[in-house]
Amino acid sequence: MTTIPQLAEVLQDLLTTMADRIGHETGFVRRESKLGGAELSQTLVFGWLANPNATLEELAQAAAALGVTITAQGLANRFTITAAECLQRLLETAVSLVISARPAAAVSILQRFNGVYIQDSTTITLPEELAEMWRGCGNASDTGQAALKVQVQFEYSRGQVSQIVLQDGRAADRNAPVQQTALPAGALRLADLGYFNLPVMATWSAQGVLWLSRLQAGTVIYRPTGERLDLLALLSAVGAPTVEHDILLGGEQRLPCRLLAARVPQAVADQRRRQLYTEARRKGQMVSQARLALADWTIFVTTVPGEQLTLQEALTLARCRWQIELLFKLWKSHGQVDTSRSENPWRVLCEVYAKLLAMIVQHWLLLVSCWTHADRSLTKAAQTVRGHALHLAAHLSCTAELIDVITVIQRCLAVGCRINKRRIAPHTYQLLAALDADCTELHICVTDFDMASIA
Repeated sequence: MTTIPQLAEVLQDLLTTMADRIGHETGFVRRESKLGGAELSQTLVFGWLANPNATLEELAQAAAALGVTITAQGLANRFTITAAECLQRLLETAVSLVISARPAAAVSILQRFNGVYIQDSTTITLPEELAEMWRGCGNASDTGQAALKVQVQFEYSRGQVSQIVLQDGRAADRNAPVQQTALPAGALRLADLGYFNLPVMATWSAQGVLWLSRLQAGTVIYRPTGERLDLLALLSAVGAPTVEHDILLGGEQRLPCRLLAARVPQAVADQRRRQLYTEARRKGQMVSQARLALADWTIFVTTVPGEQLTLQEALTLARCRWQIELLFKLWKSHGQVDTSRSENPWRVLCEVYAKLLAMIVQHWLLLVSCWTHADRSLTKAAQTVRGHALHLAAHLSCTAELIDVITVIQRCLAVGCRINKRRIAPHTYQLLAALDADCTELHICVTDFDMASIA
């Protein structure tokens, strides 16, 4: 667990010593300048953290808070390819630093695993001039010729952003380099179907890493004795709302795992069928009757033993995958990492890197301030952090004063930013807490929450 004094030291080292060194190594700083690597990173990170839509004049004011006098035009002239390289290197350095929180006691189910690692990506569209650097999927897609895919690995129980890898926007998730990242034995990995890769899953199993995933349509399954199974026939034969079977997964891998299935409400099944038809029309394809019939079920496969995780617990735990989507929403909707006031491609790229850095700094502050409270709203907490951003910048040079500012943020978040409990459509933290307690206030079963949310 990272303490406030430890975080203060990390912030100082990252945004001063490391930033200056990287500024020289990338060629952003060629001679002594009032805007070196440290001043550039601090101005942009804290300026855009305070106001994600800040103008050049407002960023110049942020620089003034750091003791750097520079005009808006002078700052605009600093947005170059070397500035972008400097900020990208600094972002990669920041992600390599280990900042984590103590797990929330209210969600002790997460402590059954040696970490719960969630993997997902988000894509940021870039100006066409950057297509040679970051390739998109083309004009027929939403990302155009230039796009940046941000692969994020998130350890949910301690809040650590353990990996951020930048890729071409056109890169496929299932082949992402983060798929090969070693995880500790006993860890649980959650990811959506875009990452479903049987050879990778076989490697995790061999390393003692547990996984929980939706079942990819068309994947071959077998009985433990080797006979091939018809999934739809298996589910139809059981006249129960839930199904649990030991199976072997994949035609070549034959991975031993558990098949977990729960029948969904009719409204959810109908919605899924509409989505299948819509996607098929878009691709000029037909939908098979089997796919339409399987829309009645939410189906998972997992290597977690039944004595460690029941079917109901697995269905609830699967909802945790959406926490990384909430993180992306926080970064995009509130941090505006994919939005710029400029059409200058190098300024846009600098802005993307600097805002991602700002979101990492913000996340670190949330970890030491409120992560142990499962009922805290990260959106509300981020708004509080934003109000203190320039205070952090102004006191970055003094460790004791920086610790005081972070402590003030912690105190503010300790008395506010709570998520209100809901009896209808409970929050994920309520469902997780209910699994570990004899909860009379909130009775949970597999039909008590929207199964579409884990589909």
